[in-house]
Amino acid sequence: MGDVVYRALGAVAAAGCVLLAVPAQAAADDGGEQLFTFKDRRITESSGLAVSPTHEGVYYTHNDSSAAPTFYAVDGKGRTKATFQVQGAQARDWEAMAATKDPATGRGVLWFADIGDNLDGAWPDVSIYRVMEPQTLQDATLPATRYRFRYADGGRNAEGIMINPRTGRLYVVSKEFAGSVYAAPKKLRTDRTNVLRKVASAPLMATDAAYAPDGSSYVIRTYFSATLYEPSGKMITRVSMPELKQAESIAYTADGKALLTGTEGPRSPVYRVPLPAGAAGSTPTPSATAKSPSPATHPVADKGQARAAGTGLTAKNILIWLAAAVAALGTITFIARRTR
Repeated sequence: MGDVVYRALGAVAAAGCVLLAVPAQAAADDGGEQLFTFKDRRITESSGLAVSPTHEGVYYTHNDSSAAPTFYAVDGKGRTKATFQVQGAQARDWEAMAATKDPATGRGVLWFADIGDNLDGAWPDVSIYRVMEPQTLQDATLPATRYRFRYADGGRNAEGIMINPRTGRLYVVSKEFAGSVYAAPKKLRTDRTNVLRKVASAPLMATDAAYAPDGSSYVIRTYFSATLYEPSGKMITRVSMPELKQAESIAYTADGKALLTGTEGPRSPVYRVPLPAGAAGSTPTPSATAKSPSPATHPVADKGQARAAGTGLTAKNILIWLAAAVAALGTITFIARRTR
């Protein structure tokens, strides 16, 4: 019977792959333009993407799980300019990165999130590494500060991080059927585990997130599309994305007028998608002012509205999901009957 279970789970997984891939195409409208493809053969699972805050025309990426703690700086044509190792870091499942600028020194700061957990809570804690952006783009090993985190409401899988440039507060976005945005403490500690607390809802199966350079909005990427939010968590609009094999990354351009999105795979592309009229540079809400609210008082949009409007699903998408689920159940039933 154990073999039946494993085969049934395999059927569910196979159906899940179809279920995730088809809606991604359905949501796309072929908008945007391909900016570049990664030329480096070592970049096989680009999972995080960020624009350099200090080097014009430079982008950073890193691979997904089972990789070394390595990240790459590439130019506007996708050519690797430098490769960096993060000293003392682990890469259990690096899923996201973010780039900010230190307001005191003006130096760039890079954040790498080892937050993937495909067993949805198997790890007692997760880690995010803070690395000062290299001032010279040449191969090097860089020191890092490690921060450990746990979720106040129990472990979960996550693939997105973002940092509000106005407040410096870090957020983690979970990848679930009913995802959430979690706020880190205002001041991060290295001598103990930091607690992440839920402050807003997130769309279905979020794969990445990013804050606008001016702090006026943030974006959450899913397999289907991208959704823009005010800092309060109120949805602004949904943005259709180009058709990608496995949408994994999202970032704002340096001027905040467009989004960059990428996918996994060798020589994977990065697309530039202009923001809809009126979506760029919107006026920040009070939650994005100089003083960041505590997680307990963080303003949150209506959760029901955020869950429904932010999923990126159309009626067609939902029908596809239902069809895939029925197919999976049918396959399980067929296997069970054949093996009794």
